[in-house]
Amino acid sequence: MKKALIQMNLAVLLWGFTGVLGRAISLDAPMLVWYRMLFTALIMAGILTYRKQWTPVSRRDMIQLISVGCLMGLHWVAFYGAIKFTNASIALVCLSTASVFTCLLDPLVNKGKFDYKEILLGLLALLGVYIIYHFQPADTTNSNGTQAFTNYGLGILFGVVAAILSSVFTVLNKKVASKYPARTMVFYEMTTGWMFITLLLPLVFYYLPDTKFFPRTTNMLSEDWTKNDWLWLIVLSLCCTVWAQSLALTALKKLSSFIVTLSVNLEPIYGMILAFLLYNESKDLGNGFFIGVSLIILSVVLQVLRMLKPKPVLSPGFIEEKGGID
Repeated sequence: MKKALIQMNLAVLLWGFTGVLGRAISLDAPMLVWYRMLFTALIMAGILTYRKQWTPVSRRDMIQLISVGCLMGLHWVAFYGAIKFTNASIALVCLSTASVFTCLLDPLVNKGKFDYKEILLGLLALLGVYIIYHFQPADTTNSNGTQAFTNYGLGILFGVVAAILSSVFTVLNKKVASKYPARTMVFYEMTTGWMFITLLLPLVFYYLPDTKFFPRTTNMLSEDWTKNDWLWLIVLSLCCTVWAQSLALTALKKLSSFIVTLSVNLEPIYGMILAFLLYNESKDLGNGFFIGVSLIILSVVLQVLRMLKPKPVLSPGFIEEKGGID
């Protein structure tokens, strides 16, 4: 039990690290996601081939996985777009509202009943996002005199869109999560998501002609080796996606649904702590941010408390409220 809890929290810590890596990588959001999904799909294909774990998927379920993969790709584009326009802390806070949106969307998709308490929790989280947007000074300048946020309002919008998309593919994932191993689902979702982003790239380069295709490269032996995009893209794909998923998969076998959900909801907290330590983002954030964060965390905590009654684990590799991967 103790080992499983450590594994689960390590997986969540790795997921929280994705926001920091999103800021470290110089690529624009669409290209960052394109490389992340490509590398993850290739690594997962290698694992499935080496372990001979390929599992056939029915045509109907494949359509479902394709839909989830496309939505996941758009979700990541919106999430990293939020980081580029604001910072990792604000993007992660906006993403933390995903669990609340999931509770609101699940009755619509699975034809269940709405719970007015969950609706109130959703409104509380949205109030927190509004306070962050309205009371956080958007013209904050860094110590070097440059503007801290390139487009504050658009970054907030992208963060909320990322949260909504996350909740949508989480709900859709529930329909197939119990049928297939996690690695099989991740491979097909990453592959189809990568293909979808590839189809959108001509539009990206047309409307954003300054978008770079190749990651930034530096000499690994030089002092600025930390600015090597290839290094962080591999870390993002291998550690924050494949390894984190494997840790969560192992931990799920021994942890209750409540413990898993509680751990996953700590992702924004871990991400913000890392952003504060590595980028000193707290200096760019005003009182409005922390008031808004408090309301969002309160909504998440109340939602978790409503799940005190343990539920059966839905399937190996699927994590309720998060769709199993981030």
